Parts: sequence; C-alpha cells; structure tokens
Amino acid sequence: MSTIATAGREAVAGVFDFDALLHDEARQWQQKARDFAESRIAPHIEEDFENKHFRRELIAELGEAGFLGMHIEGYGCAGASATAYGAVCMELEAIDSGWRTFVSVQGSLAMSAIAKYGSEEQKQQWLPEMAAGRAVGCFALTEPAGGSDPAGMTTTAVRDGDGWVLNGAKRWIGLATLADVAVVWAKSDEGILGFAVPTATEGFEARAIDGKLSMRASVQCDIDLTNVRVPESARLPGARGLSAPFSCLNEARYGIVWGVVGVARTCLEVAVERSRTREVFGAPIGRFQLTQAKLADMLLEYEKAALLSLHLGAQKDAGTLNRSQISVGKLNNVRSAIGVAHEARTILGGDGITSEFPVMRHIANLESVRTYEGTDEVHALVLGRDLTGEAAFS
Repeated sequence: MSTIATAGREAVAGVFDFDALLHDEARQWQQKARDFAESRIAPHIEEDFENKHFRRELIAELGEAGFLGMHIEGYGCAGASATAYGAVCMELEAIDSGWRTFVSVQGSLAMSAIAKYGSEEQKQQWLPEMAAGRAVGCFALTEPAGGSDPAGMTTTAVRDGDGWVLNGAKRWIGLATLADVAVVWAKSDEGILGFAVPTATEGFEARAIDGKLSMRASVQCDIDLTNVRVPESARLPGARGLSAPFSCLNEARYGIVWGVVGVARTCLEVAVERSRTREVFGAPIGRFQLTQAKLADMLLEYEKAALLSLHLGAQKDAGTLNRSQISVGKLNNVRSAIGVAHEARTILGGDGITSEFPVMRHIANLESVRTYEGTDEVHALVLGRDLTGEAAFS
C-alpha cells in the first residue's frame, strides 16, 4: 500500500480542511514540502527504515528547496514565517520523523545557534553553506548520563593560551557523523559556553549509534572530545549560560509541535481508508459503531493538535510565544499523535504491524520524539513550575 492514503486524505479533509486555514505564504511552503516528501522520501522510506539507511543525497535537495534554516533572515536563508516553517515540518514528518528531525537539527539547532550567538565571521562562514545543504551541522548538548539535566554537564572548556581545549562526551547527537561543524556546549570557569567546532578537528570523534528500533532512517551519534583544541574565534561570542542552548531547543520543540500533527494526520488517513476497504462479518469495518467511535476520537485529537499548532505559530510570528506554551504544544501534540497512531494500528488489525502500512514505523519513531527536546515529565514540570511557582526539578 502507498504511504499516501488518497481516499483517506480526501475524507479527512472533507471534515476538517486544515490547509484552508493557512495563510498564502504558509500554504505555498506546505505544498512545496508535501510534494518533496511524497516524491523524494515516501517511495523509499520503508526500505530505508528497514535497512537503517539515511539518504544523504537528499540534503542538497532540501537546501535547494529552501527548507534548511528557512526561518532565519539573511545569509542565504529564506526568512519565512514561523507558521510556514511549521507547515513544512508537518509535511516532512507526515512521511517520517527522521526527515523532520534532520531539518530541525540543521536549522533550528545548529544554524539557529550560530545565527543567534555567533560572530559575523561565523555566520558568513557557516550559514550560507548550511542553508544550501553544502555543509551539515550538529548540536552537541546531551550527554551520556542524562539529557534532561544539561546543568550537570561534564564536558569542559579550558582556556589555553589564545584558544580553548575541550574534553568530554556527548550522546544522541543527530547528524554528528555527517556534520562539518558541531555546535558544542561545555562548562568553563566563565559558565556554559558554545563553540562552533569543525568536525575535522583533531580529537573530535563521532560514531553512529546502532541497534535502534526507532528513527532507523536517520542518524544519531555518540561524540568523544579528547583534547580538542580550538581558537578563540570558534567560541560563539553571544552565548553564555544555559539560556543560549535552551533558546535553540525551544526552536526545535516548536518544529516538533507541528511535525507530529503530520504523523497524526497520516495515521488517521490510513485508518479511514482501511475502514472503507476491509470487510468483516459481511460489511466494511467502517460501518461498525466501535470503529466509527475510534475514528471520531482520532479526528478530535488530530484537529485539536493542528489548531494548537496554528495558534502557537501565530504567537511565534507575533513575537509573543513563551516557553510555557511551547511545552504545552510539545507535550500535548506528541501525546495526541501517539494516541492516534495506536488507535490506527488497532483498526488495521494484524496487518498494522507490517511495513505494508506506515503506522508501526510512526509509532516506533514517536517513542523517540516523545523523549528528545524534553521528555513528557520535563515539560509537565515546566508547566507545574509556572503554575505553582515551585520548581520540582531538584
């Protein structure tokens, strides 16, 4: 079966036409991303997931389409609205979370860090190349002992003459084995600092993490930093303290808010189509009340998540989006997508666990998405802190 359930898509859009709610610029970007995802990613994604294969040749095409760092102004970037960027994330993740993750790591993390905190020289050196897909970046924050406590990082940056020496380890770093530059965060006597480290630097080693049962068509890595010597010019001069990497993480979380709506939509479309074509007891399963109730509940979760994304996009475009609302979006929409995907699997029956349908692959990927850029628990505690004034993190 095609990853794209045409009859299901038409049925879902007939009830809730989300595309019509987008403004013209966002809809144009969305359609470009949909065309790209369906023509360049969808035909191979089941095979790539099975074979743990990342199609590096698509990076330049993503750059040519303008998707990389598209929300950044200047330096070869598109300068698109936050809503348009969200719509692109939705269409890429509707096919596979790994490809929205690529765009997110490249644009929302690595490029955003350089754009927000880098020197003019660093911006000129890296951003045009990364926007075009000629260079790849990664964002090295998470460490092996735990990603939810970056304040406890053990990677160090020590001044040495007119430069710095970095030592430590990072884990679950997207794209690190492909990257030309790593934005590395380290603890120093001057606080948490960020560095744009060329990955060819002596002492920098990245290894792809194997054995993954999720996100198999993308690349996540371990990094070892052993006496990595960089000049002062590699330091991001505007970055000092955890607020810098956290602001980049919020950019990535915003993309997730939208991206998982694409997963929910795909799973709902596939389930609707299957409900019309699969027959038991002499009738399509879509005629039975329990199946219709499941589909109705799935539609509600998809629609609520989509409308929340649109609302947060409008807030971000207006400059009023805050960290609490980003946590609301990430926590709610990932939770909704997981629920929709699991219900879709039940409607597909036993066939739902096969690669004939995309649902089980989406379920597996969502287990990663719910963990990275802040776990469910972390986002719940962010909201709890803001509601009560009490921090429960320690």
